[in-house]
Amino acid sequence: MAIKEGDFIKLSYSGSVGENIFDTTDAAEAKSAGIHSPEAIYGPVTICVGQKHVILGLDEELVGKNVGDSGDVVVTPEKAFGDRDPKRIQSFPKSQFKEKPVRGKSVKMDEMGEGTVIDVIGSKVIVDFNPPLAGQTLSYHYTIEEEVTDPLEQLKGLVRLYAGREMEIALVDGKVSITLPPGINYDRRWLLWRGRIIHEGFELIRDISEIIFVETFRRPEKKEE
Repeated sequence: MAIKEGDFIKLSYSGSVGENIFDTTDAAEAKSAGIHSPEAIYGPVTICVGQKHVILGLDEELVGKNVGDSGDVVVTPEKAFGDRDPKRIQSFPKSQFKEKPVRGKSVKMDEMGEGTVIDVIGSKVIVDFNPPLAGQTLSYHYTIEEEVTDPLEQLKGLVRLYAGREMEIALVDGKVSITLPPGINYDRRWLLWRGRIIHEGFELIRDISEIIFVETFRRPEKKEE
């Protein structure tokens, strides 16, 4: 049966610009391309088609395909990271930076968000706030591995997608219990996307009626004198 918007699937993919791979679900391919991250979780990702869980051009390509299908799609900037905007390249006084600005370094400016230092000229620092792949045409190779119909696996997919980690999750009679790992509340990514996981959990998975986050704190052991 053809995949439609709202279906959950497991997807493998690799994205490239020209001959250079910039994103992949395959650990070996990431190592070969020099983009492997020890903190990343590799393997097929669980996504909900039509929810922009992947680049728009790839998301649209999946509609109408079948489980087991593989293919290639070229994604133009308007369906990827958009065109480059010259107005998002700005200069700042070097004195405004706590650490020495270096070309290629990522920085965060309160008024503009995150950007990349592209030049340092005298006392001026030039920062590009465009996404690194803005203006680029991308190529994706993908495989639809399977359809995901189990609501527990669907939610696990959302947590991995947004939090970038796997957690212990149980689902009983519509109530979801998510056991939070120690220190999660210091994780900026978790704080940013926690609300999105809750929203999409209720919006996309009908069998969920309640989401409970479980935190456990243990008494620290006393050091021996």
